[in-house]
Amino acid sequence: MTKVKKILVVDDEPDITMTLKMGLENLKQGDKNLFEVETFNDPELAFSNYKPGRYDFLLLDIKMSKMNGFVFWDKIRKIDSKAKVCFITALNIDYESLRETFPLLEIECFIQKPIEICELVERINAELVVG
Repeated sequence: MTKVKKILVVDDEPDITMTLKMGLENLKQGDKNLFEVETFNDPELAFSNYKPGRYDFLLLDIKMSKMNGFVFWDKIRKIDSKAKVCFITALNIDYESLRETFPLLEIECFIQKPIEICELVERINAELVVG
């Protein structure tokens, strides 16, 4: 039996969080949901409500007004070293510049918006298997 994967989505655009939540929670295996999704549009609120070990996977927008996704991730990994993350962004990803700006960033998972739910699920599953 497949365990329901708990996903945290933090993006300051409510239409993005709603779309990802609905898309992921509508996926089923038989009559069981594959994903349970919790969303936040405010990264500070997401961090204050974060519970280590609660989520199997985090989807974080890079560019948010109160706290960017990298800062959010840096705070999370200090309290939950087992958390797995993938960054989502509408920007073109320049990996070289990213490595120069954030040399200690060990994350390889970046998803460019927009993304189809089936592609997102493939990426999530691949990341969960890797770790």
